[in-house]
Amino acid sequence: MTDIKLLFVCSRNKWRSLTAEKIFSGLAAYQVRSAGTEENARVKVTAGHIGWADIIFVMEKKHQAKLQQRYREELQDKRVIRLDIPDEYEYMDEELIDLLISRVSEHININI
Repeated sequence: MTDIKLLFVCSRNKWRSLTAEKIFSGLAAYQVRSAGTEENARVKVTAGHIGWADIIFVMEKKHQAKLQQRYREELQDKRVIRLDIPDEYEYMDEELIDLLISRVSEHININI
């Protein structure tokens, strides 16, 4: 069985999506990457990221809108899930980790 590929997207790929990549990357049965929608993102999301991913988790509505605007065709058969996590947490913030685990576990099986 092949791993399910998860892509986490926020604005700059410095706090929320990078934290998600870090905490979920050790899970069996999943491959995890993260990227950002802004020009100055640490890793900027590309059509390649979208094509690679089986499930795309975005942090906010604006991230979902930017992906739809830029990658409409690539997203046609993709599952995009909005986590509704605001940009008010720093990298590896305990509350952010708890939120990510809680919200992501509604959509995939995780044992952390």
